[in-house]
Amino acid sequence: MNDTFMKEKPVGPLLASMALPMVFSMLVNSLYNIVDSFFVAQISEDALNAVSLAFPLQNLMIAFGAGTAVGINALLSRSLGEKNQAMADRAANTGIFLALCNFALFALIGIFFSRTFFELQAGGEQVIIDYGVDYASICLGCSIGIFSQFCFERLLQSTGRTFLAMCTQLTGALINIVLDPILIFGWFGLPRMEVAGAAIATVAGQIVAAAAALVLNLKCNPDIHILPREIRWHGKVAAEIYRVGFPSIVMQSIGSAMVFGMNKILFSFTKTATAVFGAYFKLQSFVFMPVFGLNNGMVPIVSYNYGAASLPRVKRTIKLTICTAMAIMAVGCLIFQLFPQQLLMFFNASEEMLSIGSVALRIISVSFVLAGFDIIAGSVCQAIGNPLYSLITSVCRQLVVLLPVAWLLSHTGVLTLVWLAFPISELVSLVLSAIFLRRTMRAVAERLRRRPLTPQTWVRFPYGSPVQNCP
Repeated sequence: MNDTFMKEKPVGPLLASMALPMVFSMLVNSLYNIVDSFFVAQISEDALNAVSLAFPLQNLMIAFGAGTAVGINALLSRSLGEKNQAMADRAANTGIFLALCNFALFALIGIFFSRTFFELQAGGEQVIIDYGVDYASICLGCSIGIFSQFCFERLLQSTGRTFLAMCTQLTGALINIVLDPILIFGWFGLPRMEVAGAAIATVAGQIVAAAAALVLNLKCNPDIHILPREIRWHGKVAAEIYRVGFPSIVMQSIGSAMVFGMNKILFSFTKTATAVFGAYFKLQSFVFMPVFGLNNGMVPIVSYNYGAASLPRVKRTIKLTICTAMAIMAVGCLIFQLFPQQLLMFFNASEEMLSIGSVALRIISVSFVLAGFDIIAGSVCQAIGNPLYSLITSVCRQLVVLLPVAWLLSHTGVLTLVWLAFPISELVSLVLSAIFLRRTMRAVAERLRRRPLTPQTWVRFPYGSPVQNCP
């Protein structure tokens, strides 16, 4: 990693160079999610419902993959900023081992618990259950692709090679988009696989992207060294990775619990409401994913400059990222307000789906601008401050506020009121995020004031006990 690049380049151009490739790749990934649902919706609304009901399981995989990657990113970038090459290498190799462990866990879940999961949500809707089991068992059973992709791409991002990470994501997305109609509808003489075809297309794209990212790390990333003999358990390193990453895993897992609960609430009105909720999650990714890409570009900059004890650059990066994120969210809100029916037509929406969905999109999108601030503030707390703050905020937003409020409003018998739970919960999150971000920055300033600028034999991490340099 180039020191001058990370420590001296103006924050605006630096953030743009780090974030834009990831914003683009995130948009591409959002596109193929839409394409997935577009083709699945052509089968039937039941098929779309099944894929929507599978979202908590997919989100849980993303939670474990992305959360582990966040921890790897923070530790690796900070280690490079502190000139601790041994720790950086160990973070990379331990991260790969943890990705393989995540794959083993979710493969078992997909094989043994998929049917139970869908039966809990869909009741006696056997068609939806069967479609859902087909989809989830493939996505989870072949999840080595998504976990490896998260890990290897984050290694590229952590060392400033965001363009290469973008290329791998783009490759995976294109493969998925091309294979979707071929496998779903049985083109070119292949059997018609319907929902199972969508799942196979998804995992194929993930596996190819992961393989490409691995090759690029081996050939084009001299800042880290991937060594097969070091891809194993290192307790202290894993602890540091999950000290940052575990709160992120929990937060996104809470999101899975929220979606599961919302699906149960909405299914009590009509299964079309559940389809609307699923469509919303696909559509909102076009707004949220660029912010997540921006966020991913911010984290290495903040972590590196924190490791280099450059607090002014840390603050400038955070402020610029927050302003940009909120601007993106404002544009997204405007689009959802003006064109809800046009957006829903991507999913072959029925008249009932259009009626329910137009109201839902307009109400939920009111919370977008607030969410932009919350996302960035949460990542700052995870990367350089107290990750517990992000966890508390997420728990309050989704479990303490959103689900109980939605459940209470559902007892009115008016579906429209249920959607109000989203802006209400995001407002609570905004207040907590602002308080915790302020506390985090004060604590970081005090920490850096007391910390020696030149690393010694011990590397001190902001979350607990020091970890001895690796030999």
